[in-house]
Amino acid sequence: MATRDGHVRILPPHVANKIAAGEVVERPAAVVKELMENSLDAGAANIAVAVEQGGRKLVSVRDDGCGMAKEDALLCLERQATSKILDVEDIERIDTLGFRGEAIPSIASVSRFSLTTRRKESDEGVFLQVNAGALVETRSAGSPPGTLVEARDLFCNVPARKKFLRSCATEESHVRGVFMRLAMAHPRVGFSLVSDGRQVHALAPAKDEEERIRDILGREQADSLAPMEGACGLVKVHGFIERPSFLSPMRHEQYIFVNGRPASSPSIAYAIREAYPRKQGDAKPAAVIFIVLPPDQVDVNVHPAKREVRFRDNTSVKNAIAKAIESALAPAAAHAATDPPPMPHVANTQPQSAAYAPPAPSPAWPQPVQPTELPAMPTPMPVPAELPIAAEDETNPKPWQWFRFLAITDSGYLMLETDAGIVTVNPHAARERIAFERLLGENGASQQLLIPETVRLSPLDAARLSASLDTVRGLGFQIEEFGPCTFKIDAVPQIIGSLAAPDVLSTVARDLSESHGDRGAKWREERIARSIARSFAGSEMNMTAESATALVEELCTCRTPYVCPRGKPVMIFTSNRELDRRFGRA
Repeated sequence: MATRDGHVRILPPHVANKIAAGEVVERPAAVVKELMENSLDAGAANIAVAVEQGGRKLVSVRDDGCGMAKEDALLCLERQATSKILDVEDIERIDTLGFRGEAIPSIASVSRFSLTTRRKESDEGVFLQVNAGALVETRSAGSPPGTLVEARDLFCNVPARKKFLRSCATEESHVRGVFMRLAMAHPRVGFSLVSDGRQVHALAPAKDEEERIRDILGREQADSLAPMEGACGLVKVHGFIERPSFLSPMRHEQYIFVNGRPASSPSIAYAIREAYPRKQGDAKPAAVIFIVLPPDQVDVNVHPAKREVRFRDNTSVKNAIAKAIESALAPAAAHAATDPPPMPHVANTQPQSAAYAPPAPSPAWPQPVQPTELPAMPTPMPVPAELPIAAEDETNPKPWQWFRFLAITDSGYLMLETDAGIVTVNPHAARERIAFERLLGENGASQQLLIPETVRLSPLDAARLSASLDTVRGLGFQIEEFGPCTFKIDAVPQIIGSLAAPDVLSTVARDLSESHGDRGAKWREERIARSIARSFAGSEMNMTAESATALVEELCTCRTPYVCPRGKPVMIFTSNRELDRRFGRA
């Protein structure tokens, strides 16, 4: 029981260590990050990472760096023991990835920890064993030059923290993300990642950043990126950003590096958002951006896990990023300037199609008619028997008792007359709602592909999709892993037969972002169904009166026809009473 007597006490070392570990070691991926950064600071040319059960059971990092003598190995277990800074002035010009001296003691305090290390000039190495912060063994050991660190049973002595870990697949996804970013930032170092005995990555040293990006992201995504370069004052920026012609509104992969450190900053996000063409709306372009500036111009010590940085001169950083993005997009802009202007848009009241011919144009102003010649009101379009609302059925009320299709507007909306008023329907949102409910209600009904298709994803997206394959299969996909970051598709849900299966799965993988965590099988199923349904929102629709009517009829069978799965309205209703009020007929 905690005391509240007002007295100040020094925390016991084991309590202080666990609290400090909470800042540095959030999950297995944080262990991987800290150990890989130590290996890079040690000058390693090759780094091998292995995890079991997403890092919950084991995180192992081996390098061929400078290694440590016995005295240094023992000292690195002490908090605030570091080889990277000597005095307070060094904090103002940090040029290493780690510097606080907290990573090793923090990891060792919440795991069964071992360290084997040898300097190149030494005849033998040293082995240390630490159990939950207590040193239990020190001995000489045979070892190649470099260091091997193993952390087993993470949070073995902090069960409350262990409960907050997600599934093994989710934790592995976080590990892959950390691994990929550090590998991307240091292309001349060889990296490998093994998960549960399975080789995930084997990256040989690359000649430059472009080659490493291609190795990690794959050729297709790398080809969508344009090189960029810019500078302002002491800040230099280079990298790659997605060409507008490739832009997907679902993209979110932006990899930002500051002096070789994966990092973020509000200034960077703002600069990218402002410099990228606004005509792309809210889309977030994929990008790999390297920012280089003198160490004393950036503060990397503003976040316990060193995720965020702060710049001394934000304006120069923003301007350098803006110039770099401009350099990447300038060729496309110059090409567009030489193209002939587009033909002016000619509005029409109905889309042209073979199944529906638009009526002949009417006069701009209706001709007067004699009262005896008033045309009769057309008979309402017949409505299927299941469309009228049954007064006693309150579990699935229909939006109207009957409807008559009126027109398709030039902007693609459907206009309906109903028993209660006028309705405007967004057909894209309608198809999204229909697809969502059919996916969840058809129990995995599939349509076999004549020729199997393959889709290659970025490593992080591939990890997310791999972790959710059972759920994806339950919705009607027949899919299996088909090599590194590649999947083979043999069948798709019946509802998406008209869409490109690889594009749909790419959208699903991107939507399964690491921020969503694990919330149960039902949540994952609905999340994936929502993602698949969203693919219909951007699909081409050449609608006729007949197909529009059929779409509305199917919409009426939905449990929730009023909003799409993302919560946006499917229809806007204007009641007869409101029309009368506005026209002064009330």
